[in-house]
Amino acid sequence: QVQLVESGGGLVQPGGSLRLSCAASGSIFSIYAMDWYRQAPGKQRELVAAITSGGSTNYADSVKGRFTISRDNAKNTVYLQMNSLKPEDTAVYYCNARLATAANSVVYIYWGQGTQVTVSS
Repeated sequence: QVQLVESGGGLVQPGGSLRLSCAASGSIFSIYAMDWYRQAPGKQRELVAAITSGGSTNYADSVKGRFTISRDNAKNTVYLQMNSLKPEDTAVYYCNARLATAANSVVYIYWGQGTQVTVSS
């Protein structure tokens, strides 16, 4: 069994900052990539940022220059530092991990339960 647990969401004023964390635990052999997605009411879930095990990153155009994804491989944890937040960043944020549970196993995709981020004055 593998679990992803997110934390760090909340209410923040426009221009403010939040840091999200997502810790993976359980029967993990290797994590290949970890991503952050978000879903606003009435909209499809969208990729916000992604990071590989080697540290390569990718961002949605809407968050480039404001958000930073990072990971601690020793802790199986991914972070999302969000600065200069805007009301349109309001959404439920989900982390995602693509991982193997044993050597030579298939790659599994796991999701966290989501954490609410609300940007409002």
